[in-house]
Amino acid sequence: MPRKPARGTTLAPKLALRAPRDAVRVGSPDLLDGEHREGELYERVALDELDLAGITLQECVLDGVSLNDTELRGARFLECAFADLFAPVFRAPRTSWRETSLRGTRWGSAELYDSRWDGVHVDGGKLDHVNLRGAQLTDVLLSGCIIGELDLTGARATRVALQDCTVGTLTLDGARLKDTDLRTSTFRGVNGLDGIRGATVDEYQLQLLAPFLAESMGLRVEG
Repeated sequence: MPRKPARGTTLAPKLALRAPRDAVRVGSPDLLDGEHREGELYERVALDELDLAGITLQECVLDGVSLNDTELRGARFLECAFADLFAPVFRAPRTSWRETSLRGTRWGSAELYDSRWDGVHVDGGKLDHVNLRGAQLTDVLLSGCIIGELDLTGARATRVALQDCTVGTLTLDGARLKDTDLRTSTFRGVNGLDGIRGATVDEYQLQLLAPFLAESMGLRVEG
C-alpha cells in the first residue's frame, strides 16, 4: 500500500501532462475569436494583434508563435503544449488553462488576472511582469523561470510550486495559499506578507524574509 505523506508535508502539484499526438500542421492559421480548434500544430507563425477573445485550443501545439498584443481574453487552452511563445505584451485575462505545458516562454507584460490554471507546468523562460491577480491556481509548477515581478494579489493557490526560479518581486496581498512551495527559489523583495500564510519556505529563505516580516509587524530591530 502507498504510504501516506507525513503530517505537515507540503503536497506537490499533481500533474498529468502528455504531449498532444498527431497534431496537424497549419501553415497560415486563420483563427477567429470564439471558435474551437483541436489537434493542430502552429509553428513559427505570427498571430500578433489578432482578436482571438474566447477562442478554445484543445490538444494543440504552438511552437515559436508570436502573440504580441493579441486579444486572448476568455480563451481556453486544454491539454496543449506551448514552446518558445513570444509576446512583449500578452493579453490573456480571464483565461482557462488545463493540463497545459509552456516551455521557454518570453513574455514582457503578461495580463493573466482572474484566470484559472489547473495542472499547468511553466518550464524555463523569461517573464518580466506576470499579473495573476485574483487567479485560481491548482496543481501548478513553475520551474527554472526568471520573473521580474509575480503578482498574486488576491489569488488562490493550491499545490503550487516555484522550483529553481529567480523572482524580483513577489506580491501576495490578500492571497490564499495552501501547499504552496517556495523552496529552492530566490526573491529580491516580497510585498503583502499578510498573504504568505500557507507557503513553505526553507531556513535560508526565512532569514531573508525576516526583515520584511519585522517591517510588516512594526518591529524595530536594534543591535
